[in-house]
Amino acid sequence: MCGIAGIIKKEGGEVLKKEIKALTDIVAHRGPDDEGFYISGQLALGHRRLSILDLSPAGHQPMIYKDLVITFNGEIYNYLELKEELGNAGFQFQTQTDTEVIEAAYLFWGENCINHFNGMWSFVIYDPQKNILFCSRDRFGIKPFYYINNPTIFAFGSEIKQLHSLGFRKVNTKILMDYLYIGYENHTQETFFKDVFQLEPAHNLRYDIGKGEITIKRYYQLELKGDINNLELEESASLYEQRINDAISLRLRSDVKVGTCLSGGLDSSYIASVAAKYYNKKSKNRFTSITAQSGDPKNDETLYAKMVVDSANLNAKFIRPEKIDISKDIRRIVYHQEEPFGGPSILMQYYVMKSAKESGCSVLLDGQGGDETLLGYERYYISFLKNLPFRESLRWFKKIKQKSRLTLKEVILYYFYFNFSFLRRFGLRKRIQGLRKKYNKYLNNQLIYEYAKSTRNPYDLQYLEITKTQLRHLLNYEDKNSMAWSVETRLPFLDYQALEAAVSIKANYKIYNGWSKYILRKIGCKVLPSEIAWRKNKVGFEAPEKFWNIEKDYETLIFNSKILNRLFKDISKPKNEKLRWKFLMIALWEKEFEMEMED
Repeated sequence: MCGIAGIIKKEGGEVLKKEIKALTDIVAHRGPDDEGFYISGQLALGHRRLSILDLSPAGHQPMIYKDLVITFNGEIYNYLELKEELGNAGFQFQTQTDTEVIEAAYLFWGENCINHFNGMWSFVIYDPQKNILFCSRDRFGIKPFYYINNPTIFAFGSEIKQLHSLGFRKVNTKILMDYLYIGYENHTQETFFKDVFQLEPAHNLRYDIGKGEITIKRYYQLELKGDINNLELEESASLYEQRINDAISLRLRSDVKVGTCLSGGLDSSYIASVAAKYYNKKSKNRFTSITAQSGDPKNDETLYAKMVVDSANLNAKFIRPEKIDISKDIRRIVYHQEEPFGGPSILMQYYVMKSAKESGCSVLLDGQGGDETLLGYERYYISFLKNLPFRESLRWFKKIKQKSRLTLKEVILYYFYFNFSFLRRFGLRKRIQGLRKKYNKYLNNQLIYEYAKSTRNPYDLQYLEITKTQLRHLLNYEDKNSMAWSVETRLPFLDYQALEAAVSIKANYKIYNGWSKYILRKIGCKVLPSEIAWRKNKVGFEAPEKFWNIEKDYETLIFNSKILNRLFKDISKPKNEKLRWKFLMIALWEKEFEMEMED
């Protein structure tokens, strides 16, 4: 797990070491253990290392294997199996790293090598024989890859701030408006920074150095597997149990201490319990869990987390961030997040990662992806209701009320809000009253129609949220928060084989008799207290309500925001708490990165 960087000067001229070092220094927090550079004329690659596998100097990057040069961020969890396969094909290895395996795989399989990887990655291989850069990002976008491309320079990095340092500080108005209006900020190749792009998940980028041309291609498409979709309930549960447990076991491969996030919810509790069984067999020390306590009775899950701690025999760490901590640290959190974000739950996550660092856990498992892959959000109920006969739908309304935290009134409101795009547009527009008319052109967002259409089928809604909306911005938050503290997070629910199985299992086994995530509940009974396996009061990673009014500490900054004053007629009267939060985020982001708005 590391920070990467690269520069190509298109008009010739040698890249100086100080130029590439300036980019890697910016992400020193991602790799505090080592730094390295490869410079060849107009090309330079840089690297900051967080040592996870093979802690010796042999893991130094950029790594040269035969004549290839790589700078790599991530982990290939099945590297041992690939190493054996490649060894049988005649390849020899000098290190115990997965980095060397990537280069050998590229030599053996070419650009198709990425289809053999089970992991998370963002890497660039310089192939001098072909005079190209081969860049790749993992299937679901766990690891970031940002780049700029103009007539004079092609440059890339693990974080936007690396490219921002080259002078890119103009606001991308379209993405800013998407954030204000629909609440999504990581759903296209564009970023909040004009002319700074991200390589999208499941895509490769080839840069032809001689021609100065970029080719971007998708290499992976999430599809429903018919053989899995045809399985009965017991067979489906057995298959998923095998896949998710294998994913957890694989993510315990490490030469440093591994721990886990634990909220007390179903997803993190299952991972913590299964991982502890594997980990405690091999280690003298108990498996470490870290829990953020809200302190707010409405969303504090400490009681449930303690149940899991006791049942799984965990070495538990509990933290409780206070408002004074947030007020002190929020500017630094915005600096690390790099773009405005949706709510204070991201702040809670930041302190979990801080605690992991303080506990000596350089690797932390997390339950990200469970809701998207196993139909955990309440809005997934709606995709069932829409296709049922009237009488059957009435029975479903009753089941949902019994087996979830939703009241009957909330179920009905969900049904109309997610099914009818005009109602959603009305509600979203009402939230941003006071917007100047010239920006109304940004409000006809196609994503709203896509959501309404996708609710006709549970798989369509899953596909949208995994590949484009919900999951992508959650992964963005997670990467930035964890790497701010030099912590690598690993996400078993996003193991591509486990994810494909989860998505392909019949929808009515994932939502069964009113229970969401039924498959996970069913297998979870084997390792979890029943109070956890059959919880109805889903909370999520929420922050206490007291964090919502933190913008009062920054009123002057908000009122002086040139961006907000350009967008809104009166920024002193946002009625909606989510809009107030977004005002705070934009003002802090504008200040931190000296952003300028053109139109």
